[in-house]
Amino acid sequence: MDKIAFPYRSSTHLLFLHVVAESGSWEKYGLDVEYDKRISSHDAHVAVMNGDIEFVSGNHISPYGHRTRGDKWVYLGQTVNCVPGRKLVVRADSNITRIEDLRGKVVGSRGAHPCLNDWLQLKQHGLDTDRGDVVVVDQYAYSGTNARKDPDAKPLAAFSDESKEDTTEAVWKWVLNKEVDAAFLQAPQCLFAAEAGLKLIDIEPFPMIYFTTLSSGSRFVEAHPDIVERFLKAIIEGIHFFKTQPERVAKIIRERYKNDGLMSEDIAKKTYEVMAEALEPKLYPSTAAIDNVYLEGIRHDKDAAKINPTALWDLHYIRRLDDSGFVDALYKKTPNGIR
Repeated sequence: MDKIAFPYRSSTHLLFLHVVAESGSWEKYGLDVEYDKRISSHDAHVAVMNGDIEFVSGNHISPYGHRTRGDKWVYLGQTVNCVPGRKLVVRADSNITRIEDLRGKVVGSRGAHPCLNDWLQLKQHGLDTDRGDVVVVDQYAYSGTNARKDPDAKPLAAFSDESKEDTTEAVWKWVLNKEVDAAFLQAPQCLFAAEAGLKLIDIEPFPMIYFTTLSSGSRFVEAHPDIVERFLKAIIEGIHFFKTQPERVAKIIRERYKNDGLMSEDIAKKTYEVMAEALEPKLYPSTAAIDNVYLEGIRHDKDAAKINPTALWDLHYIRRLDDSGFVDALYKKTPNGIR
């Protein structure tokens, strides 16, 4: 067994990673993977550069600017190409029915990348936080006593304090308690919000490099192509297990993923359905997702504009697996052509 460190950038990734671990796919390919550990963006760059860890789950924004300063970060594959199950969450008595209705409102968020997602999707709907059309407040950076009266949108200009992850209250509770007017939330957070009586507004899928992105450093990738291939095969088989074993996966999610709260059977089932649909069988990133995350990379670090948005992506490993028929063979006998 090759021992592999694969820390995550956000605990939401455990929705998927716990399932991969339970599927046995890593062991099948001779890998002993330590995945249930969080790492900060800064530490991820240092550890990958020094060879202290082999892979990272995520780290979507900072590598673009870092690349211009000699960093050798590389993306090998993408598990989703949108924010899974993203909804606009408001109070039941709110007059908000669409994103455009957020003009003059306060939106609650949590974390650097989610805040950037909110900034970009609002901007794509004609609402510019820089003009004051709407305010986005990050729980991690916010230090005031009332988000509505004293909003702090600093995380749109710089990364927020990552040390606070999993210690703040759920963002939907800010909406419920009238601290903010709305929040963009994914599954299962939005499902807990609905269970508490909040209203979910359907919005168009938001293309984004998000969730479990398979990241590494070019030095390790070039030195260990065999491990890279086995690692990608294991992830692909983990996705196949996720998509084709609904009862088992929903049970794993309910029992092992408790970061957003204890799920009922119904919420676990709905979360499963959202994630199963979103997962990419062949790990290809979409052009729209790369375009959007690149805009966020520039927002975070102006140096990112100096490089091509595809410069960090090395897709020849997944393309070779695709050309070999590896993925198609997995799904050949699945019912109803599940993909």
